[in-house]
Amino acid sequence: MSTEPSHSEPDTEAAAEATPETVQETPEEPATPLPKRRVGWVFAVAVVFWAIDLVTKNLVVANLEGKEPVKVLGGLIYLQVIRNPGAAFSMATGMTWVLALVALAVVVAIVWLSRRLRSIGWAIGLGLVLAGATGNLTDRIFRAPGGLQGHVVDFISAFAPNGKGFAIFNIADSAICVGGALIVLLSLLGKDYDGTSTKDKKKLEKEQA
Repeated sequence: MSTEPSHSEPDTEAAAEATPETVQETPEEPATPLPKRRVGWVFAVAVVFWAIDLVTKNLVVANLEGKEPVKVLGGLIYLQVIRNPGAAFSMATGMTWVLALVALAVVVAIVWLSRRLRSIGWAIGLGLVLAGATGNLTDRIFRAPGGLQGHVVDFISAFAPNGKGFAIFNIADSAICVGGALIVLLSLLGKDYDGTSTKDKKKLEKEQA
């Protein structure tokens, strides 16, 4: 009479020890890494446009000062040298030294803020503003009569000579306007200087509420 081999039941304690835990703590998801700092962009843009402003001013002073306006692009632009004691587009002409101090304050503020910049758009915008402020401040310091009261060289007169069609300006003024407009646009779109989005922050706050 044949007997079937007996099957011993597994040792439940040993099995429990051999079996890995089925319930494990879910590792926390890593936080979204912040974008890289964009300090280099600020100063690269500022240096390039400051240099363009300085070179163009020196060229027009050397070649056009004391001469009749030069018509360019069929009269769309006239090139002529105007010594401006005021602000951009010839405003506040009686406050030269105050404007120099304001420009210096703008430069310091942008340099301080640049350490926290993580947005390329903001970096470009602030770089343009820094270039413009530095360009005109350079004139305030080094051009006659000097001592933070130097007159800024303006040389672009749109539509008509002598600023009759539009205020006379320079590359620095243009950089300030374009940079400022870019910063305003980014703010309206909810793009912060630290690389985050205002819309994303509000969405996250609603999810956590």
